Amino acid sequence: MARSPVSKLALTTALTALVALSACGGGKERPQTDLAASRVTSIGVNAYLWRAALDTLSFMPMAQADSNGGVLVTDWYVNPALATDRMKVTVTILDQDLRADALRVAASRQVLQNGQWVDAPVQAATVQKLEEIILTKARDLRRASVAG
Repeated sequence: MARSPVSKLALTTALTALVALSACGGGKERPQTDLAASRVTSIGVNAYLWRAALDTLSFMPMAQADSNGGVLVTDWYVNPALATDRMKVTVTILDQDLRADALRVAASRQVLQNGQWVDAPVQAATVQKLEEIILTKARDLRRASVAG
């Protein structure tokens, strides 16, 4: 089947425009957009926050790790230096962006009294410190990946 002169003209025009557009930019290579900070992972949440949370809590036994839902739940951890005190931590990553408000940390604490574990208050500073550690690690991971 032979092409009509109009379709050849349209094809030639389209190719010429494509070549002209590909030359735009002054010969400079375009910088890569940092999509890694938000949505380039196959998991449902920010990969840097997820990795940082896993690293931060790696000394505790994991009860649940759901990367699509962004939830990490540890099992009870007893500090060997203080065997009458134990903690359980839940980290929830709420967004695909690396932001402070995309992270929520909750902790439960129990103390051993008369052979029974009894709920005890967790200092707000403990939860805040955990959030800071996770956020700092996540930012460091992001910087390392962008620089590398």
